[in-house]
Amino acid sequence: MTVRAILALKGRDCVTIAPDATLAEAARLLAKQKIGALVITGPDRRVTGILSERDIVSTVAAHGEHALAQQVAGVMTREVVTCTEDETIPNLMKRMTAGRFRHVPVIDRGKLAGIISIGDVVKHRVAELEREHEALREYIATA
Repeated sequence: MTVRAILALKGRDCVTIAPDATLAEAARLLAKQKIGALVITGPDRRVTGILSERDIVSTVAAHGEHALAQQVAGVMTREVVTCTEDETIPNLMKRMTAGRFRHVPVIDRGKLAGIISIGDVVKHRVAELEREHEALREYIATA
């Protein structure tokens, strides 16, 4: 199975924010959308960064509530780990686990095509295991 299969089920919507937005604006958007990360893009939908809940919490913990006035560009992760639609789920799981990150933007021809979260990957894997279990059950019942 590939990332394309997950995007086909969950959709390609991806919440983005401008690099000049404040952390307070980013926090409100995360809360409103009930998501854990925002992708920062330029006008051409090229990924320039990613900002997670963890980034905001760390910044506020280090600098206090005044940190919420900072621009996203000063806090976001600039070296974003991405994937393509053709990447396999097991490979993506390994990369997410090794890198200890929970969100991976999906890139198609250099532009943002969606986002995959660890929750999406786990949900897909559980469904896959359930299908395998049911196939084995049917095989045993008919043997």
